[in-house]
Formats: sequence, structure tokens, C-alpha cells
Amino acid sequence: MFPAEIRTDRLRLRRATREVIPPLEQYEYTREGAEGIDEVTEYVSWNPVKTPKESDEFLARCEEKWDDGEAAIYAIFPRDGEDGAGEFAGTTGLHFQWDRDTAVFGIWLRKRFWGRGYSGERARAFFEVAFEEFDVSLCAAEYLPENEQSGRAIQKYIEAAGGHRDGEFRHRVVHDGDPEATVRYSITQSEWRDATDERTATLRWDDE
Repeated sequence: MFPAEIRTDRLRLRRATREVIPPLEQYEYTREGAEGIDEVTEYVSWNPVKTPKESDEFLARCEEKWDDGEAAIYAIFPRDGEDGAGEFAGTTGLHFQWDRDTAVFGIWLRKRFWGRGYSGERARAFFEVAFEEFDVSLCAAEYLPENEQSGRAIQKYIEAAGGHRDGEFRHRVVHDGDPEATVRYSITQSEWRDATDERTATLRWDDE
């Protein structure tokens, strides 16, 4: 249903499966004590994993959500010419709320890949997938108010494509066991089409 691979100028996004990113490798980057993991997980909805089995279960859920048409979750790999080319850099997903005609973006990156503009680059590709391939009406991204780095990135790529800030919503998510607010930015398909005249992503489907 979803494109198996998305390529941008600097990134290769591949369907997150246990073949593409073996659970033991994923575990090494997301386990307790992994380099930079405390900062990576400070504002996300998951905690460092404790066993390889948890990584296997996470990837199995990615595969299941893909097969059920709920979410397209990708492993991120920098392309040739980038520092760390070919390394697993993190994961990103398009989570579809079909009853609301909406696609919600999510991403996390290993700390060594922060500050390169990768979030905005994959977001521009995701706009093309969501609006062009699946004809959804709205794309959205949210972050915890204290996560200023993510906030700046989301604001930049949403507003550059014609969208805007919707506001802060109280008790929107549960984070570390407590209800937390989120800030949401969104963009409609019509806003995106009015502001964008260039396509940047190359898609590969499973049957290609």
C-alpha cells in the first residue's frame, strides 16, 4: 500500500522491517546506556529498551501497522556523500487517521545526526506521499512545548510549505506517566499546493 522506499537528496527511507534493520542492531542504538539515548528519548513517547526482544517487538508492530494500512514507518539512512552514509540514523513515520483524512508525522534521530535538517527534508517528501499518493486533506506534527529544538524544526518546514501553528492542546498525550500538552502545526493539501511548485522525492513501491 505504501511506497517501500523514499529517496531524497540526502536520505534513503526504507520500510522498517526486521530485515532492513535487524532487531539486535536497532537494540544497540536504542538500549539503556546507548550513546546519547537519554537526550534522544527525553521528549518522545518511548523509553530506552532493556532487551533485544523489545526491539524485535517494536519492529514487528511497525510491520503490522504497515500491513494494516495504519502507518508507514521507515528506517532512515543517510545517502552517499553524507557523514555516516549507510548507517541507521533513526526512524520516521506517517501515521494515517483515515477517519479524519489526516496524516501525522513522527521522527526520532540518533544524536549524531541532529542539526542536519533531516527532519525537514523527509517532511517535504512525506507531504508528497500524503497529498499526492493518498490524497489526504491535512498533514500535522506535534511536539511537547519544552522540546524547543523539535518545535523550531516543525515550525520551519510546516510554514515553509504554507501551513501554520494550530495552538497548544492541554492533556494531549501521556508522557512518563503524566498528561502533557502538545503544540500542533498543520498544513492542508490546498495550502501545500499553493505554496509548492517543486517535487523532491523519488518513490519505490514493493512491486517495482
